[in-house]
Formats: sequence, structure tokens, C-alpha cells
Amino acid sequence: DTKTFIARQSRRKNISTIMTLPLLSIITTATTIASAPPPSFGLSPQDASRSYDTYAPSYDDLDGDATVSSLLGIDAARDRLFRKASGRVLEIGVGTGLNLYKYDLRRITSLTLVDISTGMIQQANKKVEAIMMNVTDATDATTTTTNTIPPIEFVLADATTELQTRFGTDAFDTVVDSFSLCVMGNPGAQRCLSQMAKVVKPNKDGGRILLLENTRSDNDFLGWYQDLTADAAANAGGKGCVYNQDVSSLIRKTDGLIIMNEIPYTAGLFRSFECSKIK
Repeated sequence: DTKTFIARQSRRKNISTIMTLPLLSIITTATTIASAPPPSFGLSPQDASRSYDTYAPSYDDLDGDATVSSLLGIDAARDRLFRKASGRVLEIGVGTGLNLYKYDLRRITSLTLVDISTGMIQQANKKVEAIMMNVTDATDATTTTTNTIPPIEFVLADATTELQTRFGTDAFDTVVDSFSLCVMGNPGAQRCLSQMAKVVKPNKDGGRILLLENTRSDNDFLGWYQDLTADAAANAGGKGCVYNQDVSSLIRKTDGLIIMNEIPYTAGLFRSFECSKIK
């Protein structure tokens, strides 16, 4: 079926690599670190566009092993969260399209896929073409129904500033993101959440924002380690992702948004959020 086919085509998108530092180095460095997490600025939109254009051709291979993704619970989290997407759906930071096979396309009337990187959009489009081909090959000529593919549109845009301008207010039933906020840093993530809040329909009309994000761990040691290594990991191997964000706080600071459901995974190293707009 379509889900199995695309699952074989795609490497799962994984959380940013945690840098391995010698214990002595950690202890020595820790004496100079303040108790509060360092400012998290992430990549600028321009830097993200250039960097991810470079990463795009090999991104699925760079971003981790499928077995690790499964063991960490990322696959299960994706399945559980993104199958809830319905109606007019907007995915921001689509990347190479690693979420495409997680959607229940029968529930979706249109799918708009946004990224700031042309290279990433080109890779995601290949997965869409594979879905289309698989559905065509699977069509039974004796039946009048097949796996329905909704209209799919790619949009090159900056999700921190351009969503409302491009799509208007209350335009989507579901807005989706996975592991993009960390790349934007705290200021960019806050702006992006504000843009999501503008384009999603209000709660009274069934609007939902579905997020799966890197977050600061609930475990004291892991949280301390993330704070210590976040900037270095982002620069060295994390593709700009600052992985110790307090996403719950960022959502609560976003005008009009409330968290309906929050689930931590792997000691809170990543979390899923179901949010709605009350204004």
C-alpha cells in the first residue's frame, strides 16, 4: 500500500545528534556555564535556505537510521499525531517530505507544503511523484475507487513571516510541523507559532496545530547536558537545530494558542503537541 511503499523510500527524520564530549571537558566547561539555558537564536531564514539547499540531496541519509528512529519512539509519535490531520492541511518545514506517508490522505481535502529551501522542495516533490505512481499502479480497473490523493501544492516561503500574507487568516483546518522550530531558534520559533495561529481556523471551527518538536528534557542531567552542548551540537552536526527549546513555554506565549494535549517522549527529548486557537 502507499504507506508501506513510501516508508521503504524514506529515511525517518531523526532528532538532532547529541554530541559526545569527554566527561572531564563537560565538568570543566560546566563551571563557566550559568544555570539558565543559553540564548537560542538558530539559523536566519537566509542561512537556513542556503544550508538546507546543500543538505537536501543527502538529507535522508544524513538524518539518522530508521532503527534508531523507531527505538526512540519517533515513528510511533509521527503515526499517532499526523494521522489526525484533516481538511485543508498546511505543513511548514516540509523538508524532503518525510511526513508524507504518515498522513491519512482520505481525511485531507488539500495539502499545502511549505519550505524555505528549494532543494528540499525538489526532494519532497520526488516523494509525491512516487506516491502518485504507486497509487496509479495499484489502481484496480474493475473498481471506481482508489487511494485518493488530494490536491498538493508546494510553496517556497519563510514560515516565520509570510504565512498569513500568503494564505490569509483562518485558512487551514490543520497546521503541521515536525522538528523545524529548533532550526529557527527561540525568536524565529515564536514568530512562526504566531504565524501558525493566524492561518489556522479557531477551535470552534475544529482548527488544530499538530507539532512534533525537539525539547529540553525533563531529566535533570539530560537537560543540563542539552544546555551545555546545544550551540555546539547545532553548529557541528545538528544542521542548525538548537535542541534545548522550551516549546511548551513558546506556545503559551503565543497570543490565542492553547495546548490541548502534550506528550513527552524519551525523557522529554522530544514532544508532541496538539494546540488550538481560542481567539
